[in-house]
Amino acid sequence: MNASAPSLSRRSFLKATSLASAAVAFPHVMRSQQGASPNNKLNVACVGVGGRGSAAVGAMKGENIVAFCDVDDARAAGTFKTLPEVPRFRDYRMLLDQLGSKIDAVTVSTPDHMHFPIAMAAMSLGKHVFVEKPMAHTIAETRKLATMAREKKVATQMGNQGHAAEGTRLLKEWYQAGVLGDVREIHSWTDRPIWPQGVKAHDHSKLMPVVPKTLDWDLWLGVAAPREYDPGYLPFNWRGYWDFGTGALGDMGCHMMDGGFWAFDLGAPNAIEAVAANPTAISAPTASVVTYHFNARGTRPAIKWVWYDGNMQPAFPVELGLSENLPDNSTLIIGTKCAVLAQANYFTIRIIPETKMQEMAPSLPAKTIPRIPGGNHFNEWINACKGGTPAGANFEYSSRLTEMVLLSNVAVRARRRIEWDSAALKVTNLAAANDFVTKEYRGGFGV
Repeated sequence: MNASAPSLSRRSFLKATSLASAAVAFPHVMRSQQGASPNNKLNVACVGVGGRGSAAVGAMKGENIVAFCDVDDARAAGTFKTLPEVPRFRDYRMLLDQLGSKIDAVTVSTPDHMHFPIAMAAMSLGKHVFVEKPMAHTIAETRKLATMAREKKVATQMGNQGHAAEGTRLLKEWYQAGVLGDVREIHSWTDRPIWPQGVKAHDHSKLMPVVPKTLDWDLWLGVAAPREYDPGYLPFNWRGYWDFGTGALGDMGCHMMDGGFWAFDLGAPNAIEAVAANPTAISAPTASVVTYHFNARGTRPAIKWVWYDGNMQPAFPVELGLSENLPDNSTLIIGTKCAVLAQANYFTIRIIPETKMQEMAPSLPAKTIPRIPGGNHFNEWINACKGGTPAGANFEYSSRLTEMVLLSNVAVRARRRIEWDSAALKVTNLAAANDFVTKEYRGGFGV
């Protein structure tokens, strides 16, 4: 299938014939006009429905799913079987062109490099959008997505489940009530990457794989520069390549740094420094330690947040009573009055050591922040699409969180300490590092 944008003649043809034929083949898709579906159900199109995308599809089954879109028929086969009557597309541009007037909302569960063009295309048509984390591939993209969401007044959500969780709210309540005291130091660690990183360029002189008939390789590449197909990228290992993914921190940072970012009102760091093992021009490192420096704000002191990936962990203070068998993905928040250990997504948090938790439990503050029923971030977004309260991880918020997370990759790739001016969207001490704040796009995708 040609990956170029639909031509004007093609659009005219689609308007004249495709919608009419769709009405015959799929009458349930055409029941509503201009996205107003019966029984207050959303008309939802799901882009990327294999792998992680199957979770979005499952969460939308209470709504009216009007289209599936995936470039890999084999990867999406399981989802297709669950709702065989739903129309299928490979090209999201064709989906929006043919069924755009019948869609209320779009979910995006693709590799990172395609989050931005798909979300922008959907929002430009006034569609509500859910995008898996990280919401964008570059920092510049986060700003553009947030701006478009404001202009179009659409409901948005980034898929970091923990923002709807109990632990995220408890942490903010405890901090605001003074339970933690002053927080000056935070540590997060992860077992990622669990895919190849530190990879060098592939040698296709010895390997000439054939593109599977079930895959549209050109559409999978999307805005990325053309290259030979290689099965090493799919279905999961793309995460380790700069052209497609955002490495270990891009995968887990929006989960693990969300609770503290929100509770302590951090905003953008003023400086970031990274130590990385085996980074290459095309791939994220096998392991890294990234240190974020946040200036003091109001009565909150300056905070240092240290990130460890590649199965590394910090040296834990003995008095915290932490064992060597800690979860592989956790965050330790050290306050002057107590320390808090948070599970990866902040579904659960606890004061440590356990004796301190027992001592402080009777005096912990009342719950004042509204809870999300079941902690379900998909339902939170659906409610927002129907006119309810904006989702907590909407693009206005998530653009700031994702900016902070992706700055780590700028520092890793620059191989220098960088100083960041968020207002100017600029690294101020190393001009070359600004090349990693944005990127070049292949034409034909409207970006």
